[in-house]
Amino acid sequence: MPNRESSAAESKKQTCNPLAPLPPLGMDAEAISFDFRRYFAHTLGRDDHCTSSHYPYKALALAVRDRLIERWKRTRSTYENDDCKRTFYLSLEFLMGRTLSNAILNLDVSEEVNRAFIDLGINLDDIRGSEPDAGLGNGGLGRLAACFLDSCATLELPVRGYGLRYEYGMFRQHIANGYQIEDPDLWLRDGNPWELERPEYTQRIKFCGHTEHINGSVRWVDTQDVLAVPYDLPVPGYRNGTVNTLRLWKAAATDEFNLEEFNAGSYTEAVEAKNDAEHITMVLYPNDASENGKELRLRQQYFLASASIKDVIREWKENHGSFDDFADKNCFQLNDTHPSVSVAELMRQLMDEQGLSWDQAWMITGSTMAYTNHTLLPEALERWPVKLFECLLPRLLEIIYEINARFLSEVALRWPGDTDRLRRMSIIEEGQTSMVRMAYLAIVGSFSVNGVAALHTELLKQGLFHDFYEFWPQRFNNKTNGVTPRRWLAACNPGLRRLLDETVGNGWISDLPALEQLVTHAENVSFQRKWQQVKRENKQRLADLVKIDCNVGFDCDAMFDVQVKRIHEYKRQLLNILHVIHLYNRIKAGDTKNWTKRCVLIGGKAAPGYQMAKLIIKLVNSVARVVNNDYQVGDLLKVAFLPNYRVSAMEVIAPGSDLSEQISTAGKEASGTGNMKFMMNGAVTIGTLDGANIEILEEVGESNFILFGLTSEEVEAMRHHYMPNRIIDQDSDFKRVMQLLESGYFNQFEPGIFDPVIESIRNPYDPWMTAADFRSYIDAQEKAAKAYLDQRQWIRMSIVNSAKSGRFSTDRTIQEYNRDIWRLNQTSIPSVIEDVQ
Repeated sequence: MPNRESSAAESKKQTCNPLAPLPPLGMDAEAISFDFRRYFAHTLGRDDHCTSSHYPYKALALAVRDRLIERWKRTRSTYENDDCKRTFYLSLEFLMGRTLSNAILNLDVSEEVNRAFIDLGINLDDIRGSEPDAGLGNGGLGRLAACFLDSCATLELPVRGYGLRYEYGMFRQHIANGYQIEDPDLWLRDGNPWELERPEYTQRIKFCGHTEHINGSVRWVDTQDVLAVPYDLPVPGYRNGTVNTLRLWKAAATDEFNLEEFNAGSYTEAVEAKNDAEHITMVLYPNDASENGKELRLRQQYFLASASIKDVIREWKENHGSFDDFADKNCFQLNDTHPSVSVAELMRQLMDEQGLSWDQAWMITGSTMAYTNHTLLPEALERWPVKLFECLLPRLLEIIYEINARFLSEVALRWPGDTDRLRRMSIIEEGQTSMVRMAYLAIVGSFSVNGVAALHTELLKQGLFHDFYEFWPQRFNNKTNGVTPRRWLAACNPGLRRLLDETVGNGWISDLPALEQLVTHAENVSFQRKWQQVKRENKQRLADLVKIDCNVGFDCDAMFDVQVKRIHEYKRQLLNILHVIHLYNRIKAGDTKNWTKRCVLIGGKAAPGYQMAKLIIKLVNSVARVVNNDYQVGDLLKVAFLPNYRVSAMEVIAPGSDLSEQISTAGKEASGTGNMKFMMNGAVTIGTLDGANIEILEEVGESNFILFGLTSEEVEAMRHHYMPNRIIDQDSDFKRVMQLLESGYFNQFEPGIFDPVIESIRNPYDPWMTAADFRSYIDAQEKAAKAYLDQRQWIRMSIVNSAKSGRFSTDRTIQEYNRDIWRLNQTSIPSVIEDVQ
């Protein structure tokens, strides 16, 4: 029989061990409520006199985070113990949005949290609304990266994201006199309860200096070093115990300040190094119109690449003795061209810091790097002056020259004497200013190159990267984008989620193709009525948002016609507002028989240096002011520009929209992901045959998609004889629209301000060919208006769009990445015991 005193002593000894495992946290309402109150009262020091919703939000975030951390640590140890292959997703943007609701959903504690806060008498919606958007991205690219991480965790794949912890995110936009005004987005002002600083993994990053070649080895010396300090964010999978990691790097100085200069009274010079270092992660994507801006952007790209690769190699060396099987166990996915310097940086670290030969390092690099291209616009591909590279990254430039020389020798063997081809394919673009073509570096150094929609990939192969496709056809593949159904349907549209659960069960949340079962309900009158009621409630939420942010009243009986995305000429917000002017003309002429009431919502941010995009925002607001204040128009037509478009706004917009505007010039949009979010929530698409619109049309069929416009082939064929003035003159509707614009009707007190817009429409070299698609677009909009008048038909179209959205889940996209590129094993995480005994 055991000695009771010795057993008690042993138990006490274990309890006193600070590293002993703690009992698992409860997942019930009582346990969550207790932890919330403890954080609120003790950690944050608040009481019932607190009137701010920020502190209740922070207390709940910490309570939820504790439960994530249990699973986070278990995930990390499982990956280490299994020694599984890993993928590292490098992206300069991660547009995460708000974390709280998504974390609660994926932890499967929604009901428990709701019950706890009902008992506490606290409005949970107010708490959710106080969380700032983590705006670490400009738009679709960054939001796609966030959706990818969600799906990787849900599919139990060992994937870690790497990005930058920008102090200021995407600027906050407000509108003054119709113009975009940019305000700093200090999203970290009140801290970020979801992040964990990991200073023990800080990396030292080199810039400038010069190289020394001694006895076959290379040293990069006299450098200006910067520290990269990691901050980790948890990324939970859906109800599976997996919590992956997004690691964001913050730049810090190696020394706080120069003490000698400080003692000499030169405070500014003393802290200059610190300030220069911290600038690297101060602002998301600086305006690169100036040389200083370009240098900072390149610094950001190298800072991300170097810190991330160092981190991966550090972790590898802690668990492995050599690099023999490094290529079998690791993969780097480059999200667009921004991180492509990773190719040269991995070579540098393997050779200069780990002592591998060129051939060994190149074998590893070429077997682990994979490149995703997101753009068809040549001007959007990264190109850096050789002189800037030489100054900022001299060792990297040497490696790039060597990569290029070896690559061109292979090309010359394949196509002897074809100097034009060598010039076209060279990583170094010769000219008055020699440039480093970063996309070419990514292609040469990667084993996989993928586009993000079927048309996009085909256009890459036949156009932008045709020479490389001819050389390495096996490297090119397509991975059509998607969006996560957890955030973009289950979390943002609770009313529809409940209806879907009742109708097809809740398995669709992690298996979106299951929604196809809805097709059999599309004609059911009772189901249509329920669907319509959910849509109306969502439209009211959107109308409330528009009233608060725009002071414009939207009638929920009207069609909600929505275009929200980055403001760019190729996305053709201009075509949309030309249609609004056309509708206004019709109303003024009394042409309103069988009229469909319409509320047009446009939103998005223009890059600070993009003057035409900012002028288009001004035009939208000027037209809206005239239309909304014309008594003759009344509620037949309303127009609003939603300021500060963001993830949390889209979570209200997508569920409340009837018509989704995806009207880019064919052949210009790589994929689009907004089109998928709208479709998933039951909006009907009006669009061109561009990007993923093509695949949406394939899924829903022509009767559930409103198609217009030239194809990409027709666009290219028309370029040689494009005559917009003739198009305008031959179309009476178009002529009336242009007469209103050119007469200054919408800018009576600001004469001439829209002249650049008018000139762009009439320009025969307009790359976006706005005038060419005007008539087709007007006719398609009339078709949409007639369809909306028949509400039974429209609801059926809406249901079919949701039902057919399974193809556009990032779960499908990530499964394809894994099948064709990463080849990771699914790694299940042992469950945490939920019930505290």
